[in-house]
Amino acid sequence: MVKKEDDIEISRLQQNIESYLGLTTDSLVFDYQEAASGISLNLITVNAKHEQSFLFHSEEGFTKQDVLLKMLDYVKTYKEKFSSYTIQWCLKDDSELHTSYFRAKNIMDTLEKLHYGRDAGSLIVFSVVLNPIA
Repeated sequence: MVKKEDDIEISRLQQNIESYLGLTTDSLVFDYQEAASGISLNLITVNAKHEQSFLFHSEEGFTKQDVLLKMLDYVKTYKEKFSSYTIQWCLKDDSELHTSYFRAKNIMDTLEKLHYGRDAGSLIVFSVVLNPIA
C-alpha cells in the first residue's frame, strides 16, 4: 500500500522531470509497469502538433521512487551522453511529412523510440540523420 508521503514524493519527482525537460503534464506520460526487478517506467512524450507519442526513455527500479530517481538522473545528463538524431517520417495513410528529434545511443535505438507502442508498418521513415555535435 502506498502511503500519502510516497504519493507526494512521486508527484514531486515527476514534476522535477517535467521541469528539467521543459515540458508540461500534457506532453509527458509516466507509464509504470510491473517488472521482474520491481517497476519499469517508460517516459513517453506526446507531440501537440501531430498528436503522436514517442518513447523518451525507459528505466527499471525497485519502487516508483527508485525508478523516478533514475529517470531524473537520466534527464539531467542525457544531452551529454547520447547523440542527437533527426527523423523525417509520415503516417502510412497520410502524406504530411513530420520531423522529430531524439537522443539515443545509435540509429537502432532511435528507431525503437520512434516506433514504440505502434506497429512498425504504420509509419514511413524517409530519413534518419545523426546531427552534428554542437
